[in-house]
Amino acid sequence: MGKSVILHLVFVVLAVFSVCLVNAEDPYLFFTWTVTYGTRSILGVPQQVILINDQFPGPGLDVVTNNNIILNLINKLDQPFLLTWNGVKQRKNSWQDGVLGTNCPIPPNSNYTYKFQAKDQIGSYNYFPSTLMHRAAGGFGALNIIHRSVIPIPYANPDGDFTLLVGDWFKTNHKIMQQSLDAGNPLPFPDGVLINGQTQSTFTGDQGKTYMFRISNVGLSTSLNFRIQGHKMKLVEVGGSHVIQNLYDYLDIHVGQSVTILVTLDQPPKDYYIVASTRFTETVLTATGVLHYSNSNALVSGPIPAAPVNQFDWSMEQARTYRWNLTSNAARHNPQGSFHYGQITPTKTFVLANSASSINGKLRYAVNGVSYINPDTPLNLADHFNIPGDFSTNSISAVPSGRAATVATSVMPTSLHDLIEVVFQNNENTIQAWHLDGYDFWVAGFGSGQWSPDSRKSYNLVDALTRHYSGNPHQVYPNSWTAVFVSLDNQGMWNVRSTLWDRQYLGQQFYLRVWNPVRSLANEYDIPSNVLLCGKAVGRLP
Repeated sequence: MGKSVILHLVFVVLAVFSVCLVNAEDPYLFFTWTVTYGTRSILGVPQQVILINDQFPGPGLDVVTNNNIILNLINKLDQPFLLTWNGVKQRKNSWQDGVLGTNCPIPPNSNYTYKFQAKDQIGSYNYFPSTLMHRAAGGFGALNIIHRSVIPIPYANPDGDFTLLVGDWFKTNHKIMQQSLDAGNPLPFPDGVLINGQTQSTFTGDQGKTYMFRISNVGLSTSLNFRIQGHKMKLVEVGGSHVIQNLYDYLDIHVGQSVTILVTLDQPPKDYYIVASTRFTETVLTATGVLHYSNSNALVSGPIPAAPVNQFDWSMEQARTYRWNLTSNAARHNPQGSFHYGQITPTKTFVLANSASSINGKLRYAVNGVSYINPDTPLNLADHFNIPGDFSTNSISAVPSGRAATVATSVMPTSLHDLIEVVFQNNENTIQAWHLDGYDFWVAGFGSGQWSPDSRKSYNLVDALTRHYSGNPHQVYPNSWTAVFVSLDNQGMWNVRSTLWDRQYLGQQFYLRVWNPVRSLANEYDIPSNVLLCGKAVGRLP
């Protein structure tokens, strides 16, 4: 009898403990966001912007690893609209990715409820509109995934946490900008740089304390350099991975990238400049903020700290100092370095070359000679319902074709569980940045000139920085290459695109179809019951 009671108590304790774990670590968070137009004077001139719940930038989305997010998005604009979650890997769930290859856009005066999980992730990210040129009008905001309390972090808990959304900004209305691109014109030079939607912001802290700064480049087209007057910046996380903690005076942050730094307020009590300025541009645009000591006895003074004089070579050398912290945890208990990417032979190599071309007399951007056009039916829906004619997996080659550029709905086939080598070859004179939804990747190597198989001799096969590609693209310097390894462990249809939004809009993108012929919920979740249907999928049952 005694043993029975003890066993019963043990089972009760275990059950309660399990429920507590579920409630503590995997809660459901519910949000309702309404997207509207509004008027704001961003650069001293009233202009139409996109607001979320009447906020510009939009509300911050702060979640914990493994949280489930249920977000009802109501579109009150006069155009179809989508948000994409720049950093969330959408494990087995490309249905929630929020791009036109996976989702029908939300019609005006309608809504869609996103349902996704921040599964096994940490990091500083952001969300933004993926439709048309809406991103040029706002609709973006911070998305921060905080570590679980049971997972140690490789630094002391900071005394405060600041989010900075930095980026270039244009006074031109997003519809006029879209019309100009459609007519074959390039994107003009931006009108300014913003920090959290303003030209000036203040961040207050106590002398002697250490603060976390989460910085994301949410702009359209321009790399930025970030610095804080008189203070060192300790880099601790890049793209969802903990890194070797080096100290920096300046940080280059390219379009779509996010970094997390620690700053100790160890200077005399006064105010100091926070600076974000355009990089690699003839005309330098600058936004300043203020780091305000709570016991400050003086306003900001002296010249605004300048960015490094050296350009691409300096930036490339800085990028080489970003290394994976092999012994640190990230979102899970096991050390980051427990996956030995460098000991796996890639199953296939893709070489992707970007280009600017004239097609039918208009400017278009292409990958391996193919400029992407969106189909009427999202690729995910066409795949699911076996709708013919929507796309072809023979529309783009795995290496540069050398042929004149054409337009197509380009989809590249791959197999689930392969590890692939992807080389981004940039033969243009401007910097590029590339993004792949749904995945991590290891930046194995980068260098000047043309990539060749001999370039592999320079690869870092031990502690190369891994980025969540879905939230932290990698830059490719002018007339240079970058090689990455990607482990294809996430089935679905995933967007590969330039983060430079004008280039993405005019065709520098395609989709990677990560496929297993056997449908299984172990590999990919089923089509959502609330899926929006459009194109040839209208009238079909989910």
